[in-house]
Amino acid sequence: MSSSTSSEKHSETSSEKPSGKPGISRRRALALGGGALGAAAAGSLLPPSLQEALAHEPPAGGLKAVRHVVILMQENRSFDHYFGSLRGVRGFGDRNAIQLPTGRSVFEQPTPLGGTVLPFPVRDAAVAQQKDLQYIGDLNHDWTGGGKAWNKGWMDNWIGAKSAATMAYYTRADIPLHYELADTFTVCDAYHSSIHTSTSPNRNHLWSGRTGFEANGERAVTNAAYAEGIHPGYDWTTYPERLERAGRTWQTYMEWDNFGDNQVEFFAGFKAIARKVLAKTEFTYLEAFYAKVRDAADEGERTRLLGILEEGVNTLSAGERSLFERGLRRVPTGKLADTFARDVAAGELPAVSYLVPSAIDSEHPGTSSPIHSATLVYKVLDALASHPETWRHTVVLIDYDENDGFFDHVPPPVPPAGDTEEHWQGLPTGLGIRVPMLVVSPWSVGGYVSSEVFDHTSVIRFLEKWTGIKEPGIGTWRRRVTGDLTGAFDFKRGRRQPEVEQPGAIPPFTGRWRPQPPLDQKMPEQEPGRRPARALPYQPDAYGSVQGGVFRLKVVNGGRSCVPLALYPYAGEFDVPQHTDVDDRALWEVQLAGDAYAFTVTGPNGFRREFAGRVRGTAAVTTEVDGRGRELSITLRNRGDRPLTFTVRSLAYGQERPREITLRPGRGRTIGHRAGAAHGWYDLEITAEGDEGFRRRLMGHIENGRTSVSGC
Repeated sequence: MSSSTSSEKHSETSSEKPSGKPGISRRRALALGGGALGAAAAGSLLPPSLQEALAHEPPAGGLKAVRHVVILMQENRSFDHYFGSLRGVRGFGDRNAIQLPTGRSVFEQPTPLGGTVLPFPVRDAAVAQQKDLQYIGDLNHDWTGGGKAWNKGWMDNWIGAKSAATMAYYTRADIPLHYELADTFTVCDAYHSSIHTSTSPNRNHLWSGRTGFEANGERAVTNAAYAEGIHPGYDWTTYPERLERAGRTWQTYMEWDNFGDNQVEFFAGFKAIARKVLAKTEFTYLEAFYAKVRDAADEGERTRLLGILEEGVNTLSAGERSLFERGLRRVPTGKLADTFARDVAAGELPAVSYLVPSAIDSEHPGTSSPIHSATLVYKVLDALASHPETWRHTVVLIDYDENDGFFDHVPPPVPPAGDTEEHWQGLPTGLGIRVPMLVVSPWSVGGYVSSEVFDHTSVIRFLEKWTGIKEPGIGTWRRRVTGDLTGAFDFKRGRRQPEVEQPGAIPPFTGRWRPQPPLDQKMPEQEPGRRPARALPYQPDAYGSVQGGVFRLKVVNGGRSCVPLALYPYAGEFDVPQHTDVDDRALWEVQLAGDAYAFTVTGPNGFRREFAGRVRGTAAVTTEVDGRGRELSITLRNRGDRPLTFTVRSLAYGQERPREITLRPGRGRTIGHRAGAAHGWYDLEITAEGDEGFRRRLMGHIENGRTSVSGC
């Protein structure tokens, strides 16, 4: 979110008041919750009510058993920034990390002055700079900066666009609640923000499936909607309005300070209702009015202002009033969680709930901190689990609108160049950088990882699947390459939570700062071990050979969902990385630039194919994936007039001895590599003595439709 919004002008320290308990600040009491202090001593931040609820199996009935979906979108954190060191996800130990044009890893980000910066712990920087690790400041996160960091797909301009602080990351010791939620439920490590820019356009995707155009014809890629009294409001329909028309219950829970994060307030229909409600005031914008309420000199003045608001509410039609009460009504400061809990207790929780925290609870690095999210998350989960029958039928989705300016190493899928719907100013509007997504429900227990490609529109698509209410605003390309979140659940059975580590305490606020990298840099180590993984709907393969100066790359997908792939040209085959999306099969023609080629194709999860060799080379390799038998069939061919000796060696997932196969001219041979013992994972290198420079790397995961384990 832009630092120019009116909500951010409120001092974070203004809410510091005594909690009434000796030695515990109000911030800590809020962040941990009344019961969490005791839970922390026992080694868990989860409410005792939730720990008890997790002992029970989820209800039968599949998706139809879901009665409530609670959506909590927090602010401005990238996946690597939070979960790069979490075991068993695509983090700092990622074998599928791309290589930069310089030959260095994507983790070695170049600086404008010629050096490089590796990811470094916030904790170490805090010690060196004598700061508190919870209160690092925000970085550039606008449309221009996002495009610069992405840099045409090379992902190599993070320092220049964001500063060295972009590489700072947290660990389990710093944000224990987040890690405990990941270890208890399901974390998505291929969930992307929707667009390379700030809060408002990303939230447009969550609330309406897209971000269209401003009134002046410019694409809505900035926070222009926050301009008080100037912005006319977006003229397309939101998903909450579609729920309303279909008679499905929904509610936005927010306080007098909602940090400008309730995106429906920036749509024309809701703006018109707000103006009608505020007709007898000096305001036309609810945020400005509620700022006046928050800053009122005394309770009498606050009561007077709220009375005028109610007079305006009474002028609304029945339809307008329903939209106001569901989408625009705010509750007093500090009462969001209480209001939510009251509705749960009364059996009045709507089908769809949007939780919009205040600035201090938003996790935004300009006004909040990671530990502050414990305030809302603890109370919300406690409210649900304290009523087991409600918990048994509820899904809670915790995601983040954008990455702020924090680094993530996984290049997002982007649309083909000719897709005008998904481009602006010559750049793809999305997908954006990876952000965390935690799927909390009775059907997502077990510490799973889901590596299916998602973005914010996937939340709406989950609602679509569940309610049957379609959102036509979601673009064709996004529907093709992103999932609907159902793959993150197991609606057939559940698992109890694993052991978790003890969380830390919350420090007093001491000011914002930007971490600086250490002089002695080293690559971070990801937590060892794997985690159970949800089955994925992809089964990609790619192979090919040179024909007349063109590498004819055949791409096959045996899965049920379209697989987005990227090609990184390291020998000048293309000027920039290329992208394609494959439903079944496709032919990718790579025009070679010289006597040799070297390019890499990557896809979701661990899929990777590296191709190197000479234009006049004589070795060839084709492959075929057998999902049922979890076997990779490899055919080696000698297309020359001299013998070739192929060497096939395993680089990971089993240290079997290298195999050498000598082929006479014109001959071929097919061998199999069984990956079942490695849960479907494989990483093989193939070279050919007699064909200088020839190399293939085959890496990925063979899906068989069942739960597996992660590759890291």
